Amino acid sequence: MSEMLTSFITYAESLPWLELVAMLLALAYVLLAASGSIWCWPAALISTAIYTYVFYDVLLLMDSALSIYYLIMAVYGYWAWQQRTPTKNEDSSTPLGIVSWQLSFHVKACLVLTLIALALGYIMANYTPADFPYLDTFTTVFAVFATYLVAQKVLENWLYWIVIDAASIYLYVEKDLTPTAVLFILYTFIATWGYFKWRSLYSGNRIAIKHRVNS
Repeated sequence: MSEMLTSFITYAESLPWLELVAMLLALAYVLLAASGSIWCWPAALISTAIYTYVFYDVLLLMDSALSIYYLIMAVYGYWAWQQRTPTKNEDSSTPLGIVSWQLSFHVKACLVLTLIALALGYIMANYTPADFPYLDTFTTVFAVFATYLVAQKVLENWLYWIVIDAASIYLYVEKDLTPTAVLFILYTFIATWGYFKWRSLYSGNRIAIKHRVNS
């Protein structure tokens, strides 16, 4: 028993606790966001502040830069989710609701984001010491856009995250960021759940609006 306890203590002492704290807060952010809770943004603010340092330390430069952007978006997202949408009755309003943007918009957005990622990936590959420059840049560029979609409560943001999170698993495994790799495995499943959760809320809101219009 004492040997098992000693082994556990040795293992615990070797864990990257700073990364683990960031991981747990990031997990809380996604769960809260999928549930539609505004408290997702404070969790994101603290988590990304820690991850800015963690990613810079292992030369994932684009991920480190992305974390700085997340800090800004955490503040913006908190503000945006507090806004209310006026109704036909001038004296009333409703909380910012989930919206869906047309497929044609997303196709155009993906084409533009791909071109940007290729250009930035080339720069990172040839002029910086960054590891996995193209993959890191692609996930970063698309994550920037997907985060904006979350702040705007666009339903399709979760589809972007499913792809981004799945691709990121390989990146973090290769960089020995095991807790973060586990986090992104969980992210992939949560993003899938988030999509169906938001789609259900979106459908319910449309039915409620249609009922109010007809009544």
